[in-house]
Amino acid sequence: MQLQGKTIVVTGVSSGIGAEVVRIARFAGARVIGVDRNDPSLTLDGFVKADLSSVAAIDAAVAQFPERFDALCNIAGVPGTAPVKLVADVNYLGLRHLTEQVLPRIPRGGSIVNVASILGAEWPQRLDPHKALAAARGFEAGAHWLRDHPVPQETCYQYFKEALIVWSATQSQKWFMEHGVRMNCVAPGPVFTPILGDFVSMLGQERVQADAHRMLRPGFADEIAPVIAWLCSDEARWISGANIPVDGGLASTYI
Repeated sequence: MQLQGKTIVVTGVSSGIGAEVVRIARFAGARVIGVDRNDPSLTLDGFVKADLSSVAAIDAAVAQFPERFDALCNIAGVPGTAPVKLVADVNYLGLRHLTEQVLPRIPRGGSIVNVASILGAEWPQRLDPHKALAAARGFEAGAHWLRDHPVPQETCYQYFKEALIVWSATQSQKWFMEHGVRMNCVAPGPVFTPILGDFVSMLGQERVQADAHRMLRPGFADEIAPVIAWLCSDEARWISGANIPVDGGLASTYI
């Protein structure tokens, strides 16, 4: 994988998958600008401290980005134990707004990678509402749609990961055709990160135990990050609109 000469913006760099993407991308020759609400614990070529839960905060962060860069990795997120509005604002509405704001800065041949989840695999069961939310253009329009179509706390994380997969798929070909910028999702299974405990609490012990036999173990961040970094490279130049599971085969056990 070669990223020599590329500049990549990565959100959620202070820990977990985001930190591993930084490490791998810089090793492969990229210049990496990190974004997080917490201070980073590894070397970056630039850092923007930002809470990506509001339009104002996102716009202020974007103003500090380079005028041109080659890829955006949307990795920052909050677990489903957070309030529904915060999950919606960070994991979907804010991510979408950030991506739309920076699209003009990404040249042809560039890449956008969104981190979804295996929990988003049931998107076909709610395709119509997810497409309706995707059609609500802009942060405020999306927030208004969600006020009219409330999402329960217990399924909010899953819901917005499903919605992210659908938005990415419905938007990707337009951006690829018009701008030459690819957009893909990576869908990890359970991963040993600082918020793994939140996912166990969110799903409940019954669901966790039911799924335990389906996989060898949770993944490690350095097993997810290479796929994200690779999607930023020229080797992946003909991949767009995909949702790639990186889950130790877990998704296959539901077929």
